[in-house]
Amino acid sequence: MTGVQAPFGRVLTAMVTPMTAGGEVDLDATQRVAKYLVDAGNDGLVISGTTGESPTTSDQEKEQLLRAVREAVGDGVHIVAGAGTYDTAHSIELAQQAEKAGANGLLLVTPYYSKPPQSGLVEHFSRIADATGLPVMLYDIPGRSGVPIDTETLLRLAEHDRIVAVKDAKGELFKTATVLARSDLAVYSGEDALNLPLLALGAVGMVSVVIPAVHGIMNRTQGAIMAKATAQLLGVIPTRTVRLPLVEATDEQVNLLREDLAAAGL
Repeated sequence: MTGVQAPFGRVLTAMVTPMTAGGEVDLDATQRVAKYLVDAGNDGLVISGTTGESPTTSDQEKEQLLRAVREAVGDGVHIVAGAGTYDTAHSIELAQQAEKAGANGLLLVTPYYSKPPQSGLVEHFSRIADATGLPVMLYDIPGRSGVPIDTETLLRLAEHDRIVAVKDAKGELFKTATVLARSDLAVYSGEDALNLPLLALGAVGMVSVVIPAVHGIMNRTQGAIMAKATAQLLGVIPTRTVRLPLVEATDEQVNLLREDLAAAGL
C-alpha cells in the first residue's frame, strides 16, 4: 500500500431514511438529518444503504433522496449512493441514476442471498463500475450477504480504475491487512466495534451508524430500527417509522435505548 488516500472522506454516516407516520419518505426530514450529520463532523454521507432501508424504497424514492441531500449539504460533502442489489442489470440502472442525481460515488454491496461464485462477483462489480464515471466502494459483509469477497478477488477488483475502496465488515483483520499490503484499495471500517483496530491497520476512515453507543443501537434489535429511534430521541426526525418487514422499536426498547445513550454520554 503506497499513499492511499480517502476518496470518500474520513467519517461517513450510513443515513436513515426518515418517514412519515404513514410510511412515506419524508424529504424535509431527510434534509434536516443530512445537515445535522454534516454539522456534527461528517464529511461524507451514504444514502440508500441498508440502514436507509434500500430494499423497501423505490428507484424513484432513491433518486429523490439523493437530490434532496445534495440540495441540503451542497457540493462540499461526499455523497455515496447505495446502488448494489443481487441483480447486476438493476444495479447498473441504479448506478446511472445516482450519477445523474449528483452522487460522488457508489456503494456496491455483495449480491445477497444468491451466493454467486467469486468469478461472478468480479463480473458483477466490474460491469457496474464500467457503467458510470463514479468511483466505487465495495461493501464486503458476508454475515448479511451470505458470501465474502475473497482476498484474491478484492486484489483483482482493485485493478479496475474506478474501484477504489472497500467497506470492510468481514471481521477478519489478517485478510484486511493483506489487502492493505498488496493493493491501493482504501479500506473503510464497516464494523463499528472494529473501528479502532481497522484504523490501526491502515484504514482511511469509517462508514458508521453509531459512535459510541454501539451496544444500544446495534445489539437490541436490527440496527436501522434503533438508529431511527435514536434520531427521534435526539429530536432529529419526527417519527421512528420503518417499512415492513422491519417494525419500529417498541416503547420498552426505546426506554432501554435511552439508558444506553445516557451511559454513552449522549
